[in-house]
Amino acid sequence: MKPQYRNKTLFIVSIVLFMALFQVKAMAIEEAPYTVVEEDGKFQLRQYAPQIVAETILEGDFDEAGNKAFRVLFDYISGNNTMREKISMTAPVSQESLSEKIPMTAPVNQEKIEGKWHISFLMPAQYTMDNIPQPNDERVLLRMIPARLVAAVTYSGTWSRSRYEKNRVFLENMLAEKALKPAGEYIFARYNSPFMPWFLRRNEVLLPVERIQK
Repeated sequence: MKPQYRNKTLFIVSIVLFMALFQVKAMAIEEAPYTVVEEDGKFQLRQYAPQIVAETILEGDFDEAGNKAFRVLFDYISGNNTMREKISMTAPVSQESLSEKIPMTAPVNQEKIEGKWHISFLMPAQYTMDNIPQPNDERVLLRMIPARLVAAVTYSGTWSRSRYEKNRVFLENMLAEKALKPAGEYIFARYNSPFMPWFLRRNEVLLPVERIQK
């Protein structure tokens, strides 16, 4: 590679990395708390604490449902709630208001149940079901998810259906090896905003599980 092209390439890569790091630094990152019970390569078995999520349920294909739901949920955390509070972002999709911003946490989850997509934003740990702002939009539901055991696989790259399916199958194949059985539906979790370069994104496939009694 000629020096001028090498320098140009390094410059572009440096700008992309700077933008990604600037975005991460600018966000207050709060993620769903969990304890790693077991780890095997990109597979993890995690114990999650109880969580509050803001959720909406939509029909449509994989990408369409996610895009529609994001706008509905983002409207809620941006102040379309009974307290007119903006919900500040943590990792991956999060935000805040003039009165009090409500930080979001990571990840943004998407799962299919009975033919419909359930897309949810995890709410910050500071909230309980008693003090969290109530949504004005009836399409947004707040619910408490109890503590649960979750199998997880982490991968980078785009949010495409094909990448999700590839990693979902990997996770499915790990269940027998780890003596686990499903206790819920597969979940697609995204930890970064759309502005993060695809090769730096953190994505996960999650599945609530139970141990198989021998």
